[in-house]
Amino acid sequence: MTSPLIRAATATALALLPLALTLPAAAAPAPRAGTAARAAETAPLTGAVALLPIAAEDRTGYVRSAFRHWNAGLNPTDGCTTRNEVLLDEAVEPPTVGPGCTLTGGSWFSYYDEQTVTPAASLDIDHMVPLAEAWDSGASVWTAARREAYANDQGQPTSLIAVTARANRSKADQDPAEWLPPAPGARCRYLAEWTATKLRWDLAVDPRERDRLTTLATACPTTPVTWIPAP
Repeated sequence: MTSPLIRAATATALALLPLALTLPAAAAPAPRAGTAARAAETAPLTGAVALLPIAAEDRTGYVRSAFRHWNAGLNPTDGCTTRNEVLLDEAVEPPTVGPGCTLTGGSWFSYYDEQTVTPAASLDIDHMVPLAEAWDSGASVWTAARREAYANDQGQPTSLIAVTARANRSKADQDPAEWLPPAPGARCRYLAEWTATKLRWDLAVDPRERDRLTTLATACPTTPVTWIPAP
């Protein structure tokens, strides 16, 4: 389903287009196993931010249950939900997988706060762009099936991130104008992944969010944004 938001090419985006074309090729994020590969697009962070459509946010009618998760994941026969599939994919030290996809042992790195975490139960799976923010930014007009696909998105590995529960709950449903990862070294990566997720799903930014992203992006001149348009 195509978003009703019409992407407008701004003068800033046009000015940055040559830079995007000449940017050294960055390795595209590989979709998680079992997802269909699509052609990736890459631009510098400043240029990628300029491509985001601008619209006022509207939370009218939002309920978290409008985004069904966690579903049976990419392999419905293995007993692992999307949550556990993401944990298995992102593990620094792989856990042991028991009956019913119970995870024992293993370790993970939460880049928001630069913490090594174990066990799996201590982690949250963060929607890079929170469900409420996605609703505000265009998902309110999606079908239920598309919202479920968004909430369980493994087609772009930066859409769902394993992080400490503390960091995820501190973030809640805030955008980068209101919250940034506490680890300063995480911020350019976070801004790139936020922008990539919004571009992947054709989600808008409100004017305050866009201004903040534009300002913050100037501190990340060498950070590329790579996104894979959603089916």
